[in-house]
Amino acid sequence: MPDERPSAEGPATFREVFAQHEFRAVFVAGALSWVGDYVAKAAVTLLVYQQTRSVALSATAFAVSFLPWLLGGPVLAALAERYPYRRVMVACDVIRMALMLLIAIPTLPYQAVLALIFAATLANPPSQAAKSALMPQMLSGDRLVLGLSLNSSIGQAAQVVGYVFGAAVASIDPEVALLFNAATFGLSALLVRLGVRDRPASMTPAHRSHLLRETRQGFSIVFGTPVLRSIAVLVFSAMLFSIVPEGLAAAWANEGAKGGLSTGAAQAVIMVANPVGFILGGLLVSRLFGPARRMKLMRPLAVFAPLALVPALLNPPPLVVALLAALCGFAVAGMLPMANGLFVQALPNGFRARAFGVMASGVQVIQGLAVLATGLLADRFPIPVVVGLWSAAGVVLMAVATLSWPDRQTVDDAIAEASAANTEAPHSTGRPGNGGTAGAPEPRSGDGHRRHAVT
Repeated sequence: MPDERPSAEGPATFREVFAQHEFRAVFVAGALSWVGDYVAKAAVTLLVYQQTRSVALSATAFAVSFLPWLLGGPVLAALAERYPYRRVMVACDVIRMALMLLIAIPTLPYQAVLALIFAATLANPPSQAAKSALMPQMLSGDRLVLGLSLNSSIGQAAQVVGYVFGAAVASIDPEVALLFNAATFGLSALLVRLGVRDRPASMTPAHRSHLLRETRQGFSIVFGTPVLRSIAVLVFSAMLFSIVPEGLAAAWANEGAKGGLSTGAAQAVIMVANPVGFILGGLLVSRLFGPARRMKLMRPLAVFAPLALVPALLNPPPLVVALLAALCGFAVAGMLPMANGLFVQALPNGFRARAFGVMASGVQVIQGLAVLATGLLADRFPIPVVVGLWSAAGVVLMAVATLSWPDRQTVDDAIAEASAANTEAPHSTGRPGNGGTAGAPEPRSGDGHRRHAVT
């Protein structure tokens, strides 16, 4: 197995990453399905509103797509360990394609639309978990870090393109937008089926146990392993504040000074600023700096991300708010690929999909809670004050998280241990190296590991 630890060598190049034909197939398939997803969100929201003339029901149609992650994301993601990753991804795409075709039936009652949208989004956790677990099997070393960054960036770009294109098409005919989404899922399934090599499941039938037990083991390895726990704390902390300007953009644009912009334009620039900054940060930091330098930049970028939003206290105009949000997104994206790369490398193969479910569900829950909490505070206090003080608290939280970061030797030991487990237990036992559960030892609590703050 290749050594995947960060080195002092120069950064991987886009040419090196895209030279891997399996990554090309997964990258294009992901871009297609993401754009289709956001087009569908815009279309379904409008479709329900046209039927009901209810803002609440229209918002419900948008929010229902997040429910699977909140209600059972880790459990659904654990399913991906039981079957070959390629088969999981293709099956999920085909299921979503079929359900989108049903939603596109004219005059379908909005209750049926909501139920079908919920059913379609149930396929998201296992599909994305399988994709996440497949990535380190396609790329290694710094190519993996750059590949993760490219995937994150294309997801953000798809959000911007999908919403704009979806709103434009849906205003003419929502059913056409839904048919477009169905077509993207069909193409995605075809690309993955033809472009990705078939690999055995990480968990054999003989080593399956109860699905809830398998899910619990995903939580155990994430929060019971010092290095993985530190990465989880860093990522979850970043999500607490980076989403806030986007979540409060509508109210901020309507209540604050417009700076010469219309309300709609003010809302738009605030909402797209963070994704744009995220795209630039992910691509530039991953491409311009080598692994060793990116490792050193992780902690400063983690602290700078909330710090960039503290000037919101001064109640700046929307364009300045957008700049602050973009800087925050830039810093978060500059930090995340390295954190994600370390997370994948320190994780035994058979736990990758389950650990992804834990992390993705945590991100969804934390983002929702952050927007909810700041929204409630903004009902009583001015939005700039809420965002500024919330971000100042984020600076303190990030400083604590970075000070408790494990030292380099602890990180290297965790990666070496995961690599050894992957090499010694390939698909034959219930040990963490292959993802089996029957007779699998629980992940260690970390008492035997050193946890020193990096100085």
